[in-house]
Amino acid sequence: MEKKINLTEGPLARQILVVSLPLALSNLLQVLFNMSDVAIVGRFAGSTALGSVGSTSIFVTLFTGFLIGLGNGINVLVARFYGARHPESVQKTISSALIVSLIAGIILLFAGLLGSPALLRLLNTKQDLLPGAILYLRVYFFGMPALALYNFGNAVFSAIGETRKPLVYLSIAGALNIVLNLFFVIVCGLSVMGVALASAISQCVSAGLILHALIKVQDCYALHWKEVRLDPEVTKRILLLGVPAGMQNAIFAIANLFIQAGVNSFDSLMVKGNSAAANADAMIYDAMAAIYMACASFMSQNYGAGKMDRVKKSYFISLAYSFGLGLLLGSMLLVFGRQFLSLFTTEVAVIDAGMKRVRVMAFAYCISAFMDCTIAASRGLDKTVVPTILVVLGSCVFRVIWVYTIFARIHTIPALYLLYPCSWSLTALAEIIYFVRCYKQAMKIFPS
Repeated sequence: MEKKINLTEGPLARQILVVSLPLALSNLLQVLFNMSDVAIVGRFAGSTALGSVGSTSIFVTLFTGFLIGLGNGINVLVARFYGARHPESVQKTISSALIVSLIAGIILLFAGLLGSPALLRLLNTKQDLLPGAILYLRVYFFGMPALALYNFGNAVFSAIGETRKPLVYLSIAGALNIVLNLFFVIVCGLSVMGVALASAISQCVSAGLILHALIKVQDCYALHWKEVRLDPEVTKRILLLGVPAGMQNAIFAIANLFIQAGVNSFDSLMVKGNSAAANADAMIYDAMAAIYMACASFMSQNYGAGKMDRVKKSYFISLAYSFGLGLLLGSMLLVFGRQFLSLFTTEVAVIDAGMKRVRVMAFAYCISAFMDCTIAASRGLDKTVVPTILVVLGSCVFRVIWVYTIFARIHTIPALYLLYPCSWSLTALAEIIYFVRCYKQAMKIFPS
């Protein structure tokens, strides 16, 4: 049997922290795939290459966000069956989830290959940045099926409390990514194409490592190639949990397209500064997302085991951790913002432009904890559709309205970025009200 944390017994505060930390580092390493691309082209290939790669970040987030959300649905279902001690259901879930993830990755691959030019033009991407941006996306998206498989494996391991293995595998792939970036850009002179190729290769390595580990597992969540097939009922449950979660992430990115269009209404200098500063969003948000996934895993396993007191405690502990982490990382970003931005560009004017975003966002990240941790908690109780609808209304529709009203009237960068904390606060309030209702209903099923 594999050594792992028992999510249904023991001290919750310590257990959630132990599970979250490796997962947070794993998420950060995934961000580094794209971030190292931006940093290396910015330092060694110039600001135009920086702007080209940076202009694609919204679309990378759009497609990878869907895969991460799909993985969250797999995570919840595996944790539920594992906590309820249903090994046959765990096997059916893993078998079906592998196929679903691979199909999703292939669909996104072709969507990226065929749709990149139209999507970038939809954003009014600057003409001088467009050729490089299209090239980067088309090469980068060859790694989509591998990224889908890695997130599948990561979701399975996280569901049973094993988050260290995915961290090790992603560390190996991340180191390879940086080495390949430097080789392709500096030695081969491939610029934008080189960093995209490095990311795609690294994603294939991380997927291969994590699938190999699942094959070697001696437990009910092991991957058996000969038994891989779609179970109709389990596949339906995976899609009901994973697709709303994936669409939630994708819808966020779609709403952010309007924000990017707002940024593009300024000059190229502001676009480049925004591209550099936006890397902080991915780092901080994905570090906090590790706690959300841990929250969903703990709540789902304990819900499956009928331990409602641990379900409630898991939520409040995770909320405290994610809020504290967002506040800490945001504060560090404010203090070391210029040094952070200098990783991506040597131009002082670009750094000055990036700091306009940093000053607004630094203390906004912690607000998102109330929204996202509560969404993860509802997902842990098998509720995904209503939280997704609330996100669409509170964070996405609200953002579009903000862009075309408040921002259109004031038309300043701070006015554009302030929509983040405002939309997060509005959505968090609605999500908390819904979660309280769901928890009370669950208590009737499993009274303490």
